[in-house]
Amino acid sequence: MHPSTIGVDVSKDFLDVHRLADGASRRFANDKTGRKALLKWLTAAPVKSVVFEPTGPYHRALERALDAAGVPIAKVNPRQARRFAEAAGKLVKTDRVDAAMLARMGEVLGLEPRPCVSQTIAELKELHLARAALIKDRTAAKNRAKAITLLLLEKQNKKRLVEIDVKIEEIDAAIEKLIFDDAHLARRFEILLSIPGVSKITAFALLIEMPELGSLEGKQAASLAGLAPVQRQSGSWKGHAYIRGGRAFLRQALYMPALVVCRFNKDSRALYQKLVEAENPPSSPSPPSCASSSSLPTPSCAITDHGPKTPLAHNGYSRRAVQVRQGCSGRSQTPSVSTPACATA
Repeated sequence: MHPSTIGVDVSKDFLDVHRLADGASRRFANDKTGRKALLKWLTAAPVKSVVFEPTGPYHRALERALDAAGVPIAKVNPRQARRFAEAAGKLVKTDRVDAAMLARMGEVLGLEPRPCVSQTIAELKELHLARAALIKDRTAAKNRAKAITLLLLEKQNKKRLVEIDVKIEEIDAAIEKLIFDDAHLARRFEILLSIPGVSKITAFALLIEMPELGSLEGKQAASLAGLAPVQRQSGSWKGHAYIRGGRAFLRQALYMPALVVCRFNKDSRALYQKLVEAENPPSSPSPPSCASSSSLPTPSCAITDHGPKTPLAHNGYSRRAVQVRQGCSGRSQTPSVSTPACATA
């Protein structure tokens, strides 16, 4: 019997499984006993790969169990899996159908199995998510402080801010300890800190959110982070290339370092200018009075994770500055760039 692709739909309570070779379907409990029964069922026939969607905390134990048993695994983006099902004409969405479509997707697209991340990286990611949640809590508490009028609430809010800061420091210390306990991670951490503009917090994010860093080519890393421009062309029409997809948390962590190096690092600023000029060559000479302002494009929009444009005012740019920029350049529409922070340098 040829190796078969297995699709697994993961939910909080159940694991719905479909074997593509013979169409067999089963449901197992998403607990220790159910995972053992699933592994026993999988050994009944050769397995090419097990395809499933990441579902936060609910898939991690399954991923560990499959990896420990030596079963090849492939995780797929839920949005891509849904679009594959729609392209195949399956509008019905149930756990059983999803498992069957995941198996079919893995076979048709030839998804290659990838190794499970190490236990250290998994723990680091959990700590990093907790840190991000505390940062949001701190921002919310600071915003509430501006509207508080009662002394009691003001004292409670200040106490809450102190507690959050203490917890963040504890998490930072735990992350740093895990990194330095691993010689390979510690070496990569030191290399990242040697880069101008990269702080300890940014290095944390790079190691945790992109553990593949160091084994990828530059363009592969940019695509994985969602920083590679996506071309848009049809017939004789050619639109502007925008960034989309990728790992949003990683892009957020890189924003401030990118802003700093583009403003204060001569080589990085020259590279940024070169990229901008290659994407948006000047159509005509600008008037002398506008030469300085037209050398860099002013962002008219920002790109969200899914591609659509976000209104200018939502991103902190001055609408008046954009109007002045458009008037000086004589252009009716200002082109967008993927990294707008350096345009004010």
